[in-house]
Amino acid sequence: MNNSYDVIIVGAGPAGATAALYADRLGLKSILLDKASFPRDKICGDALSGKSVRIIRELNLLNDIEKLNGAAINRLTFGSPSHSQFDINLRTEKNNNSIKQGFVIPRKIFDNYLFQKAKKITETRENFIVTDLLYDEGVLFGIKGQTNGLEEEIRAPIVMGCDGTNSIIARKLGLYEMNMKNTAVAIRCYYEGVKGLTDQIELHYVDEVLPGYFWLFPAGDGIANIGLGLSKSDAKKEKRTLRQILDDVTQSDYFKDRFSNAKKMEKPIGWNLPLGSIKRKNYGDGFMLLGDAAGLVDPFTGEGIGNAMVSAKYAIEIAAKAKKSQNFSE
Repeated sequence: MNNSYDVIIVGAGPAGATAALYADRLGLKSILLDKASFPRDKICGDALSGKSVRIIRELNLLNDIEKLNGAAINRLTFGSPSHSQFDINLRTEKNNNSIKQGFVIPRKIFDNYLFQKAKKITETRENFIVTDLLYDEGVLFGIKGQTNGLEEEIRAPIVMGCDGTNSIIARKLGLYEMNMKNTAVAIRCYYEGVKGLTDQIELHYVDEVLPGYFWLFPAGDGIANIGLGLSKSDAKKEKRTLRQILDDVTQSDYFKDRFSNAKKMEKPIGWNLPLGSIKRKNYGDGFMLLGDAAGLVDPFTGEGIGNAMVSAKYAIEIAAKAKKSQNFSE
């Protein structure tokens, strides 16, 4: 069958593109699908931590990543409600295997880079909308979808849902549930003219946002990725909107000087973060969920990219074992 593969990967963000790259390494025939066309933006803090860099290095992509438009990160700064701070200097870490540098690269750039790398080694479909899962006597064997209204069936013994917080794969499997206690909500805004950003990312656990945090990340070319996140349930209790909270923080006594000449480059945009603070069902007969679709966001830092990329590596290793044994059961 022309439309038959070892793995169908739904969603071409960091989880999906990384899965495609590892699938090629392990000799799996995959197809990578996404409802958008690239390049496209993704609302995010844009930070690539040690987890991300380890995967990037393992895939031999680090030299390219260093050349992408963004910011190299050598320090992590954590601030407390009383504004005492401590830094982690990545350059002085003693472990020879440790990551000496991170990055902040806008997702429109980073995701497109990974997608183009995947496109060179696997079949891809942009503007492809998954509409349903395909079963034969209760056994999952593929997906149904459409591009520009043209319907198509694609078959594989394994379907990987890498399609984010509102994953259609998770919903069709009956696994999607918005858990208020274990979901955060965040808001991002790109600024220009923010003072004091050099080679550090900053996470401030300040009173205006508790129990959440405020971030300041350099994103290259004098641009800063500014935002905040807090739990969904606490956000619901707030009388202020997230945009109002963001304004309160940036105009607070502690931060107002750093934003005195800053200008917003967009309207602040919000999104949900499914936290990995509970065990979620993310695999079963013929399927695996990865990244945000699996609820793998770090509850402390809000990091999702690194966990998504790591999940892709392990999912493809399992897929290769499943193919070898011809056992695609849970």
